[in-house]
Amino acid sequence: MNKADLVDRVSENVGLSKRDTRIVVTSVIDNIVDGLLDDGKVTLVGFGTFSTGERKARKARNPRTGESIDVPAKTVAKFKPSQQLKGAINEN
Repeated sequence: MNKADLVDRVSENVGLSKRDTRIVVTSVIDNIVDGLLDDGKVTLVGFGTFSTGERKARKARNPRTGESIDVPAKTVAKFKPSQQLKGAINEN
């Protein structure tokens, strides 16, 4: 499912126009991003927790040339599903 599919489904479920639903979905996504940037964590009860984490610098190898390269440290986004979400996925 992509963003357009999500907008279609939400629009059908709540009875809003696709245009209004797209605004709402975009706003939710933007606010999750803002929460990660501000607090480093966003928890949606029954769904899961988005958080940020640090990935350490490391050495890697270019598979084409075999040359060793340095990969810098960086901040990454993480997602940990709730027990309810894990259960729902395992039932299917």
